[in-house]
Amino acid sequence: MTRVEFLPGTARRQQELAVGGTSDLFDLVSKGHADVIAAALVGLSEQRRREIAGELTVWFKRRDRDTWWNDGTGTALAVLVVGCLPTAAQAAAILGRDSIALAGRRAAELVRGVAQERGVDWLVDLAYRMAARFSQQSWTDRWQFVAALLRAEGAAPPTDDRSVQLWLNALQIPDRYHRGRPVPVVELLRGDPFLPVMLPRLFEVDGIGSQMMFAVVYRNWENRERHALLTALVRLTGEQLVDRALLIDGAIGRLLRGDRPGALRAFTTLLDLLQPSAAEVTARRGDYLRLLTDAPAPVATLAQKALRELPDLPVESLLDTSRQVLGRPEKTLVRAQLAWLDRLARQHRDRAAEIAEVIAVAAEHPAIEVRDRAGVLAARHGLDQPRPAPAVVEPRGDDLPAPTPPAPALPPITDVDELTEEVAALLGNPSPGVGLERILDGVVRLAARDGSGVADALGPVVERRHWSWSDDDADDPRCLCGLVVGVFRTAAERHPRRLSRWEALLATVRRFDPARPGPEPVSDDPRVPGPHRLMRARLAEIGLRLGDPGLPGLLATPTSTNGSLDPFVLVDRVAALGDQRPWTWDLHQALLRLPTGGDEAAAGKAAALGTPTGDRIAAWLREGGLPQPVMRASLIGRRSRRSDFDWEYLQMPAQRILVELRPPDGYQDRFGLLTADPAPLAVDYCDCARIWPSLLPGHRGVTAAYLLPMVASTADRDGSDGTAVLPLLAEATGPGGIALDLAVAYGLGARHAADRIATLDALLSLAASGQFDPAGTGEQLGQLAAGQLVKLSRVVEPLRDAAQAGAPLTVWRLLAAALPALLGAPATLRGLPDLLTLATGTATASGVRIEVPGLAEVAGRGGSSRLVTEARRLHGALRTG
Repeated sequence: MTRVEFLPGTARRQQELAVGGTSDLFDLVSKGHADVIAAALVGLSEQRRREIAGELTVWFKRRDRDTWWNDGTGTALAVLVVGCLPTAAQAAAILGRDSIALAGRRAAELVRGVAQERGVDWLVDLAYRMAARFSQQSWTDRWQFVAALLRAEGAAPPTDDRSVQLWLNALQIPDRYHRGRPVPVVELLRGDPFLPVMLPRLFEVDGIGSQMMFAVVYRNWENRERHALLTALVRLTGEQLVDRALLIDGAIGRLLRGDRPGALRAFTTLLDLLQPSAAEVTARRGDYLRLLTDAPAPVATLAQKALRELPDLPVESLLDTSRQVLGRPEKTLVRAQLAWLDRLARQHRDRAAEIAEVIAVAAEHPAIEVRDRAGVLAARHGLDQPRPAPAVVEPRGDDLPAPTPPAPALPPITDVDELTEEVAALLGNPSPGVGLERILDGVVRLAARDGSGVADALGPVVERRHWSWSDDDADDPRCLCGLVVGVFRTAAERHPRRLSRWEALLATVRRFDPARPGPEPVSDDPRVPGPHRLMRARLAEIGLRLGDPGLPGLLATPTSTNGSLDPFVLVDRVAALGDQRPWTWDLHQALLRLPTGGDEAAAGKAAALGTPTGDRIAAWLREGGLPQPVMRASLIGRRSRRSDFDWEYLQMPAQRILVELRPPDGYQDRFGLLTADPAPLAVDYCDCARIWPSLLPGHRGVTAAYLLPMVASTADRDGSDGTAVLPLLAEATGPGGIALDLAVAYGLGARHAADRIATLDALLSLAASGQFDPAGTGEQLGQLAAGQLVKLSRVVEPLRDAAQAGAPLTVWRLLAAALPALLGAPATLRGLPDLLTLATGTATASGVRIEVPGLAEVAGRGGSSRLVTEARRLHGALRTG
């Protein structure tokens, strides 16, 4: 228990509090003087505490809207709350907010001291109420605070999913307010009264396995304890503090229920560390057999190894299981099962024919080498015809469904209630989505007609916004969230300070010459690409001009879901403006959304308006709009190391191929959209980049060049969600060029399956519409993989899926262009034999013969390695095709 001592000035503050000097107390909270507040509250009457509580509630509500409470101010606030508020419910209503940071156990000690002096008996209730409000944004320090209160009172811990996650985090991240030598995890667990309750929950919470694989660093990264939690649990079983059967059953049960592959790795590692004996495996034989047939490959491999060591596994059970295992796509697992069956057939000569029939199941496996091995083993053990004759495949090209055109955009928002719902849905997501343009149009349209109604409706919605929508993006101009919220706040309250901010922002993103028809953005921040700079300028213009009377809406609002704008609709919108002059950036964005290639009918209608805006639209349409840039691929290396421990440097790939943009000769790129150098390797675009395809819907290649760093990071930095823009690019129009080729090539080598699937969707969509260049993508893929910039083994699966989905000719052309660089690589690339197998299948299925330089040389090598074998197959197929 913390001993409360009077500090200098405390007696004076106590006297001021007794007669009503509450403002001084709130000032101490703002300065984070928790210990001074605790001392000042000693001996205060309950009546005076209730008076302070009333003033505290009002003061907090007034400040909480715009205040982030750090661990110092949050701890001071907690001391005052527990020292004055009457109930746990009222205290939790304040302290349960994620915006209030707490200093872990130190905060708990101070709070317990205040509660003891006051005679408060509801700290356990407070802890449970705070735990009930934990979210994914709650920090470990909040758990340390709650846990310290509960441990001190001997209460059980909360066992909801988030509390278990935070308990686990606290084992990995020690309380930063009680520094000292790092404590081994085994010691933390040995003295933790929560362990018996929390341990079973580790096997029940979905996804928690990813957190269980942490390492503890003691002095430096080289001196660390890998798998610290799992190793500690195994050690505690030897001390009889943890039940070994609980760990084995829990791990197997979790593996049977399944989870993400990264989350399951902890439980396979735990079983590896436990090394279950033959008796322990036999007692759970049924579970292991289920894992072998149904679990992901790493889990099935673990079960396979454990079962193969059993001396008395019934043959019938093994044969029944093998029929399912041999149908699995994982070649390593199937080959191991074939070897097991081969051994079994030699051990049980009387049942060799029966076993051979099971082996023959693998004769239909998609991998050629597995089929061949199954045939050899089945024949060895007495089966004359181990597999059916292969069906004759008629040569064919791609068979993809016709692409679906982009859907029309939703009608404009004309009702304040609908606007409120759409804004609430937008702010409930972590980043702007495809509905942003329609919402901005609705805000402008309704603010011009009913400004007070929009203000009344949007004010409460903005205050309840998602935590990720910060108002302040000054430190990261790549983020649009603060600007979007700023527009909504301006609609709710046109404060002069907010308007001056919009003016200042516009001044930083443009140069304006009255003699010219449009603005020119200033490229003063290399972190802000051209499309993003354009969007920031538009948001600033909307914020500044919001509420202009009589405005019928934004000119640039798309008429299609891919961001394009019908030129006739634009002309009608300009006509509806009458004598009003269109907004500068709004008009420019509208022009960029018009179809490229010229439209004389729409141009004539625009010229007939007889206005400068109409003439500008007509000229834009007749000239074909923004020209296509000149693209050049560049190999970019990472910068030099700045220090011995340069975290940013360590996270960079060694090299990356990006695209440089330049305008065509003679074209003045006044908006900077066609002039871009490759981005530094450390750049990390935010989720807002996903709206870029809709800003330039007719310039797929330009957008692909800007998005390429984000897409490439999914392959060379193992990032996630970076390829979600590729299907959006597929809906756009215009040539993709080398930028799109590189984007698809990087996406095929993405680390995460979801990113490879998104790339596959884009590839199929582009191929179906005849806008995919398989040879260009294949050439880039070959260079990337040969240069070790992407992992070739990741590419096989999405390309195989593309062939099976109806694009064998596209896949074959892509592979034929990639193989020369891959076959000529200094060392054999992992995954290349599988790619050759796929090339053989797609070349045969499509019936198209393409010469592959370097293939004959590899096929003519001696030996029987898999690379040479698969090269011979492809070479033979091309000679007879």
